[in-house]
Amino acid sequence: MKSMSYAVLAVACVLGATLSAGSPAAHAETPAGLALAQQQNCMSCHSVTRPFMGPALHDVAAKYAGREDAATYLRHKILDGSTGVWGPVPMPANTQLTPDQAATLASWILTLK
Repeated sequence: MKSMSYAVLAVACVLGATLSAGSPAAHAETPAGLALAQQQNCMSCHSVTRPFMGPALHDVAAKYAGREDAATYLRHKILDGSTGVWGPVPMPANTQLTPDQAATLASWILTLK
């Protein structure tokens, strides 16, 4: 019973930290970005937390966090594709996306750092 109490306390702490972390704007953007990533099949090659066919989106966010033009840079990479930045597997151009959709994805990815 005592270990169950610790488990409940741990879950409560994690939930509290999750709910209070970050800005309201970042939380409002996350569901839209994730939904768009799932809808546009980004998750066929990427995962949020672990490398798959492409890099983990968390790693992408961390790599470009220091760039002032990170959102613009990622929007460009999402739209036009890329080769050799994360290894030998190229990222194809996402011509089905509008520039606004690519900007939404880039902004969401940058919240994952």
